[in-house]
Amino acid sequence: MKVAAIIPAYNEERTVAQVIKIVDQVDLVDEIIVVSDGSTDTTASVALNQGATVIELEQNIGKGGAMVAGMARTKADVILFLDADLIGLTQQHVYDLLEPVLKGEAEMTVGIFEGGRVATNLAQKLAPFLSGQRAMRREILEAISSLDLTRFGVEIALTNYVEAKGVLVKEVLLREMTHVMKEEKLGLVKGFVARMKMYWEIAKYVKKG
Repeated sequence: MKVAAIIPAYNEERTVAQVIKIVDQVDLVDEIIVVSDGSTDTTASVALNQGATVIELEQNIGKGGAMVAGMARTKADVILFLDADLIGLTQQHVYDLLEPVLKGEAEMTVGIFEGGRVATNLAQKLAPFLSGQRAMRREILEAISSLDLTRFGVEIALTNYVEAKGVLVKEVLLREMTHVMKEEKLGLVKGFVARMKMYWEIAKYVKKG
């Protein structure tokens, strides 16, 4: 089965290169697609320089839309989604996410941070359904209507679908991994505002679902 890694990215010039570099070393991955979701920094050029296929969206349409745009560029049977701001990603993490799907042990895997740092570990243990690190069969994504409109509610949409349809899901521990928090990217005040906006989008989708 062909595997595509799709990395949605909004202003992630500092971290996206390392994520691509690690994924590119995994022989299970056939192509890497970075979707620059209206980035105003050098995210797109950094990704291009690392050899990824890059989709540049003129406006920020949200994570759900970026994921759909990436999926439309590939015919891969299995899609691996990774955030562009990961810290501590290793080749083994990628294998651990992909192999259960490729071997037929699960239709979707969900990565849970462990041993990275307290804030991100706690958030994922309390709400593992919000994890952006996932591998899944393509048909799961194709079966969810309006996925591009979910913005940060995309993980909720995936969770709701697999629970409703009885899709076999396996949680995978991603040891020593974390990500850059919004407050670190944008500063305390702007980061907090961005986080509240993200939670509002998630809450709207939970209520809708």
